[in-house]
Formats: sequence, structure tokens, C-alpha cells
Amino acid sequence: MGETITLKSRFDGFELAAYRAAPGDARRGGLVLVQEIFGVTEHIRELCEGFAEDGYEVIAPSFYDRAAPGFTADYSPASIEKGRELSAAAPWDQVQGDLQAAIDFLEPPVFAAGYCWGGAAAWLAACRCEGLAAAACFYGRRISELVDETPKVPTILHFGKTDPTIPLAKVEEIRERHPDLPVFLYDAGHGFVSDRRADYDADCARLARLRTLAHFSRSGGGRGEI
Repeated sequence: MGETITLKSRFDGFELAAYRAAPGDARRGGLVLVQEIFGVTEHIRELCEGFAEDGYEVIAPSFYDRAAPGFTADYSPASIEKGRELSAAAPWDQVQGDLQAAIDFLEPPVFAAGYCWGGAAAWLAACRCEGLAAAACFYGRRISELVDETPKVPTILHFGKTDPTIPLAKVEEIRERHPDLPVFLYDAGHGFVSDRRADYDADCARLARLRTLAHFSRSGGGRGEI
């Protein structure tokens, strides 16, 4: 089981909580895992524990703590709407400062992975933050807001072919702007990594995870001393 730690944002000095999961033995690196719009849910904590089993020291910051400390949502319409409101109320400069605090907390190499809203936040980290080795962005709808920015570190992207919130035209726009970045398409919808969602696809989730682990390994995530 993980623990709760406190980070001090590089944006405004605000202290926000983060879930931390430690590797059991040899350490591959640090990983900042960025939540969906639903907060640091049980699903996000399980993802942290899974990556910790693979050798990563993982932290998942609670990006909504300024407005709604400890917020987590289910998948009901009301919760989804609240999550959207909270994510929209978090400006990218603030998110960048929170991400930087998380990166600074971890010993290098440090990686980032994000899901849904977090997919765009992981893209933001790759473009703007210092001390990151690589990033993986899962179905980040709001990457389109940041498409003119270029990742400074190796970055891969995962999208579902039938995701109604991210039309393939948006994916193609990213490909056209950044032709050197690997963009993987899956026979799935939005949120296909989460087994709490109707669009969950076990095979696609497994393949995306394997590609992410290989990407991190190529970018310095080799076994080392804990």
C-alpha cells in the first residue's frame, strides 16, 4: 500500500497532497502519474501500485486540492460534470508548477504518464517542465490546446479510434504538427485503460502499458539500486 505525501507547488507555494507508491526492490526511476478528471481515485492508486511493481517510485498529485481537497469522483453524470469543472478551473501555468514540484521530489530519471485530462498534463510536462526523461500521454483530449508546444523529451501518445471526445481529425492534427512523435491508435474508445469504464479494453490497455514501459526503458528506466 502507498502513502500520502505533501508537495509544495512551484507555481504559488501551495501545499498539495500526493499518493506515493514505492518500488519493492530495484528502482527503475521515478514516475509522476497524472489523474483523470475524477481525481486520485482508487483506479489511479491501483495504476500507481502497478507501476511500482515494475520498479518505479510513483507519485500521483491531487491537482484539485486548492478548490476541493481530497476530491474523488465516480462515473455518474454529476461527478463527471464536477470533475470537468475542477479541471477547467486549473490553469495550465498552475498545473505546470504542481507537476514541477512532483518531478523535483523524485530522484532521476523521472518519467510522466497521464490519462484523460492527465494525458494533456503529461504533454504539458514534456513541453515545459525540467528534469523529465520521457512522457506517455493516454487519450489527452486537451492536448489540442497545447499542440503548438513541442515536447523537449521523448513522448508517445495513445488514442482510441472510436473515442467520441477526440475525433481522429484531432489526432491527425497532432501527427501533422509533430510528425516525429509516435502516435498509437487502438480499437477502443475513451478511457480504455480503466476497468471502471464501459470503454475498458483489457487487450488495448495491456498493449499501451507495454509500449509505455518499453518507452521508459529506452529513455533511461533501467534497473538500479533502490
